[in-house]
Amino acid sequence: MIQFKYAAKDNGGQTVQGVIQAATKAEAVAELRKRALVVLRLDESTGRGASSLATLSIGKVKPRAKAQEVVVFTRQLATMIGAGLSLLESLEVLGDQAETPGMRATCEILVTEVRGGADLSSAMQRCPKVFDHLYVSMVKAGEVSGQMDVILNRLAGYQEETAELRREIKSAMTYPVISMILVVGITMFLMVGVVPTFKGVFESMELELPMITQTVLATSDWMRANMLLLPAATAGLAAGIAFLKKTRQGRLAWDHMMLRVPVFGGLLRKVCLARFSRTFATLIRSGVPILSTLDIVADTAGNAVVSDAVVDARESVRVGQQLSDPLAQRKVFPPMVTRMIAIGERTGALETLLEKIADFYDSQVKAMVKSLTSLIEPLLISFMGVIVGGVVLSIFAPIMSLIEKLSTGG
Repeated sequence: MIQFKYAAKDNGGQTVQGVIQAATKAEAVAELRKRALVVLRLDESTGRGASSLATLSIGKVKPRAKAQEVVVFTRQLATMIGAGLSLLESLEVLGDQAETPGMRATCEILVTEVRGGADLSSAMQRCPKVFDHLYVSMVKAGEVSGQMDVILNRLAGYQEETAELRREIKSAMTYPVISMILVVGITMFLMVGVVPTFKGVFESMELELPMITQTVLATSDWMRANMLLLPAATAGLAAGIAFLKKTRQGRLAWDHMMLRVPVFGGLLRKVCLARFSRTFATLIRSGVPILSTLDIVADTAGNAVVSDAVVDARESVRVGQQLSDPLAQRKVFPPMVTRMIAIGERTGALETLLEKIADFYDSQVKAMVKSLTSLIEPLLISFMGVIVGGVVLSIFAPIMSLIEKLSTGG
């Protein structure tokens, strides 16, 4: 039998240390799990089993990692802990197989902190660019409940669903953005490079130009005279909006306006409701306290109007009122959502109903994205046709008029 030193979390969330004898490390972990302990560290008393990763001076290091890397890390960590590996050993394995410097540095920090006796949630707070407030809170709930593998699997599922929704929206928006850039580029080329070459021809012919031709020529002259003003004005507008969004009132006004934009405002609202419901349900089901849950939901809502509504709801819950009442007073939450939340509060099935709301709005977003994609394509083609056709018509209208006069002998 081999003697192992261990550190683990009990059901009360307290860190306990001790010594256990077993034939192998796997048997030692299995025995500790039977005692309802979450293993943090397990080393042979002879000193073997130390981390193969080099220690890292943590200091101000804040590594970064891509969202997909964090999803894979979460899923693999859940699998290894569920299979009986200790937390420290699992982190060492993940660090050894990390493919990017950011993820490798993250695992090194976690290993160093956990080996020093820190909780995993506390260690993750050293990597705020990788693990956000929601992630850390769910891991803390897993430590307290002793269901770390279950919570991590739930967290990975949440991340995957959120990433899928984000991909759907990005994919749908890529085509219209690129198409609009092409339309603007073609228009600029025609107005600045093509139209001016006909101006001298028209002047030499002393033709009476139609109104459309006069308008296009005047627009072309203005654009050529203000070539530097256009990009400067665009950059200034973008900088002004960015500055405005950094202030609380400015961000609130901007987000309120975005929710009212035709078509896209409705899509944004559905995305916010899906994110609100999914995040809320995931945190509640994982055992995070309701007030902490509302804090996190407000931070991750993605829209200041929704965040303000959640903050007000938190204050109502803090003084013992229902969550659904203050939400019902905000127009951003449809009656269906607030009524289902109210039913969930009465029946004790709040997380189940929130998941149903999230699934409903996820499907609504996907359907709306598909319909928008099919609608935007003909609209952009029509817009491009009007622009190009208008320019061509303005150029050929005087020429056709001249040909007609010559043919009639006028």
